[in-house]
Formats: sequence, structure tokens, C-alpha cells
Amino acid sequence: MTLPSHVPLAVATRNAHVERVHWGSVAVVDADGVLLAYAGDPHAFVFSRSTLKPFQALAFVRDGGPEHFGFTDAELALTCASHGGEQVHVDAVTSMLAKIDAPESDLRCGVHMPDYYNEDNLPPRGSVFDQRHHNCSGKHTGFLGYCCMHGYARAQYLDRGHALQQQISRDVASLSGVPENELWFGIDGCSAPNFGMPLHRLALMWARLATGTSPEGASTEAALTRIYSAMAAHPLMVSGTGRCDLALAQASGGDWVAKVGADGVHGIGVRSKGIGVAVKIADGDFSAVYATTIAVLKQLGLSLETEGTPLARWADPALRNVRGAEVGQLKATVELTWA
Repeated sequence: MTLPSHVPLAVATRNAHVERVHWGSVAVVDADGVLLAYAGDPHAFVFSRSTLKPFQALAFVRDGGPEHFGFTDAELALTCASHGGEQVHVDAVTSMLAKIDAPESDLRCGVHMPDYYNEDNLPPRGSVFDQRHHNCSGKHTGFLGYCCMHGYARAQYLDRGHALQQQISRDVASLSGVPENELWFGIDGCSAPNFGMPLHRLALMWARLATGTSPEGASTEAALTRIYSAMAAHPLMVSGTGRCDLALAQASGGDWVAKVGADGVHGIGVRSKGIGVAVKIADGDFSAVYATTIAVLKQLGLSLETEGTPLARWADPALRNVRGAEVGQLKATVELTWA
């Protein structure tokens, strides 16, 4: 086992004393794979988790799936989403399943409480949830659409040896520049195959998404551009109300898109600069991820207003107890080193 050489990226204080330190790493890469800036260990292997979703949708888009089934751009964005399970998301999944003529029971993502709800926003009494409410249901519906379009078995669509998953593996290897046999393999929370790679290679994938460039050629480049455009135009479908990825996308006016993943990983593609950013917080704390990402984007010279905007709650936020009293602060301490 090789431990990554992470560094402190954010700290939480209570009464001005440090209570928590969030360690991690950052990589900033251009579409040619050149490491431009970093913090910590940009070569550390990390599982991509849900930051992989735009690239898991690539095969479906490249083969003309959205046109074949009549998916809207908002529905395409949902195939790349960790959505909140709001009604707009559930309605879109319902529409997509109808278009591919697949029942909800064909999904293999499982059921959980929609991410839209929390201890301050409880679901209505008597609410019933199914797999459409799962934050990955859009991705899984895209998986099923690929199978329906090509006549592949639906029941086994998550098997590592399935034609869909084999194609995704090839796409990930090509876009990341990591040979297939060197990618880490694991199963994600939604039961889909997932891959780990050096952090700077994950950033490369996001740079290529933002710039629409690929070593695979024109059809893949067109698909990446289509995916990016759908995500930029419909960030609510990619994330959800009150979520940081939505606020980040809205703040950029379409210049960048962001996708968070479980266990503290974040991918951002910035079109105007032609770069990809990958962040990993070792302990998986989402607040530390978002505060770090915002600080990194500012250090990259991007125009990013936080005060008085929806991003204010994520940028070095005050920490409050259950009565609402301010008891501390989370502050990003990340400092990029220019390569």
C-alpha cells in the first residue's frame, strides 16, 4: 500500500483554535496532459466516483443515443448527474425510461432517500421512493438506453464484462491516458463499475471534456462537446437545488461545469482556459471539498464572486450549531504551486 503525500487544504476552527485539518491534493492540467499547477500529490491514485459520469455517458452520446430516443438536452444532462431526487429529476427519469421502453425495475442502482431531503427539509409524510429517486438513476437510464439501442442484455448491464462496461473502460483509458490494465477497478455506491487513476489524469479527462478534444477523433470530440454543453445549459439537472455544483455552474455563465463525487473528489472543466481541475479531500468532507475548489478557481484567476451569491455558503463558511449560533469557521488554506 502506497499512501498519498497529501497536504492540508482546509481547516476548521472553533473559538479561533484549529479543531479539524482536511488533507488532500489538487491537480490542474491542460488538454495535452501538461500539469500546470498542483497542491499536495497530483500523482496520487484516487477513485473517480461520480466525477466519471460524463465519461460513462460518452458511449451512449457518441452512438447517437439521445437522437435515437428523442432525449432532450436536459435529459442528456441527467445522464451525467448526481441529482437531488427532486420532482423535476424524477419526472425526467420517468420520461427517459418511457422513451427507451424500459420499466423502473430494470434499473440496478437501488433506492435511497433523495438527496434533496435532509434533517431541515424532511419529505412529506407517506412519501414512497423508488429507484428513479436515486441520485444515479439518470446515469443508469443512459446505460439501459445504450443496451436497448444495441440489443445488449439489460439485466447484466453492470457486469464488468458487459459490452457497455467494456466500452466505458476503453473510453476512460483513452481520455485519461492510463492503460486499461493500470486503472484501479472498483464498484461504486450505485453498483456501477468505477475506476481509479492518478489525480492529474482525472483532471486531464475534465480538460478534454471542457475543450472537446480526444485522441479518439472527431466522433468522440463531438460527443464530449455535446455532453459539456448539456451540463452547462442544465446545471440543475446535473445537481439540484441548493447544491454547490449548481451554484458553481451558474456563477460561470456556462464557462465551467463541475461534478462532485463521493469520498471527497471533485472534477471541474473550464472552457475559457482549456483546463481541468481535480480535487481530492482525503477524509471525504464535502464542505472542505467545496471550499477548496472555490479557493483554487480564484487562484487560477477566474472571475468568481462569492459574497452575496449562492456560493457564499460554500466559500470559507461559518460553522453553526443547531441553534444557529456561529461557533467556528471552515477555511480553505490551499496554496497552488505552479509547475
